[in-house]
Amino acid sequence: MKRPTARDVAELAGVSRAAVSFVFSGRAQGNLSAETQRRIREAADELGYRPDEVARSLRGRRTGVIGMLSDEIATSPFAGRMVLGAMEAARARGHQILLLESRRDPAAEAEAIAELRARRVDGLVYASMELRTTEVPAGVDPARTVLANCLPREAGSYAAVVADERAGGRRAVDALIAAGHRDIALLGGAVGNIAAEDRARGFTDGMSAAGLEVREAWMLRAGWQIDEGYAAALRVLGEAERPTGVVCANDRVAAGVLLAAARLGIAVPEALSVVGYDDQDHMADRLVPALTTVALPHHAMGAAAVDALLDAVERDEPVATGDVVRLPCPLVERASVAKPGGA
Repeated sequence: MKRPTARDVAELAGVSRAAVSFVFSGRAQGNLSAETQRRIREAADELGYRPDEVARSLRGRRTGVIGMLSDEIATSPFAGRMVLGAMEAARARGHQILLLESRRDPAAEAEAIAELRARRVDGLVYASMELRTTEVPAGVDPARTVLANCLPREAGSYAAVVADERAGGRRAVDALIAAGHRDIALLGGAVGNIAAEDRARGFTDGMSAAGLEVREAWMLRAGWQIDEGYAAALRVLGEAERPTGVVCANDRVAAGVLLAAARLGIAVPEALSVVGYDDQDHMADRLVPALTTVALPHHAMGAAAVDALLDAVERDEPVATGDVVRLPCPLVERASVAKPGGA
């Protein structure tokens, strides 16, 4: 007869394997309610489950710490979400995060990796605050590393968790199409940038699916900043024939579009609807009108990267290099979108 496993106990008790691990490693106090602990122990008794003492001994050699190395933490408006997601996921599974920052300095990065190796962390989340391809530094073991918000330059060499930017671009334009818009522009983003390219592909996907014309004159790669969005919007909105809806590559560009519309006397959303991208803290919900936007799942990326890493650690197996998880980017509806002409 097959010996019952922690997975069997978890399924019977309706909990995660991590919760079972907490109970039988003595770490349940403060992490699990008394009721959850009771259900786990009853399920274990019913199945005749007993933890493998040899495996427990091996697990005891782990440090319970995951390294998280990021290119820029203090300077990014999204870093807090990703770090918080990673920390919460790690804590739920009995681990802590040791957070280091490189500022994209190769020497600082090498020092950080040496420090993490010296501390014998159980694995590494290598995180970027901007979606990009990256040359993962020497000394980073693919078997114990998951990339977050970046992709390895050599495809298939590391596991990664990223946002589904193309689907997000599609979601942004679909919001305008659903409101009845047919004349839609795409403004912002840098040529060659992965996120900008994928968001533009998603925009084109949505327009094509709706049978709508994509006008080249209304697709301007204008950069990422407010002044760049402002200048691009003056060009497009100042023409006699202008769009009734605008998808922006990010929220800063959208802020520039709102400023340009105000200068030209175009009411938003009565005469022009605007959709941003990023759901940037202290900006998107404070613009006038509050901005409908597509949110980047930074919190979910941090959590998913940690979970993928710890799944491998707990199974004592290598991380599945080449796996790329693409997380959805939800639409956040606010006041900047209405029917064309305020109908």
